[in-house]
Amino acid sequence: MTIPGGRIALRVYYEDTDAAGIVYYANYLRFIERGRTEFLRALGHDQHLLMQEGVAFAVRSVAAEYLRPARLDDQLSVETTIAELGGAQVLFAQRIVRGDDLLLDAKIRVACIDPASGRAKRIPPAIHAQLAALTKASP
Repeated sequence: MTIPGGRIALRVYYEDTDAAGIVYYANYLRFIERGRTEFLRALGHDQHLLMQEGVAFAVRSVAAEYLRPARLDDQLSVETTIAELGGAQVLFAQRIVRGDDLLLDAKIRVACIDPASGRAKRIPPAIHAQLAALTKASP
């Protein structure tokens, strides 16, 4: 199931690249962070407001396969879906593509935490229900 925000477009800027005009590997993590942020925003959840309500999401692990380089001025798409959903964690599947070319394939596990204490907590029921519905609808 595709939701608005499940796919975002971005362009590679000079600041994203190394001296050879190729995207520096760590910047792909910034790109997929934007993808997860927009994914939540499309579901009606602004991360700033969530933090005020005592909810934040922190990256617990990243597994990324860098398959092809992105270059200066490339137009990219970041695709975000849910691979697994637990009570306090979400495993996101994210891909960065340029046209039909897959550049990055990643799995990012995020944990729901209380931003004040940094301790893990259960995903709020309303958000969990939305994510569960998307998880069931995914191929």
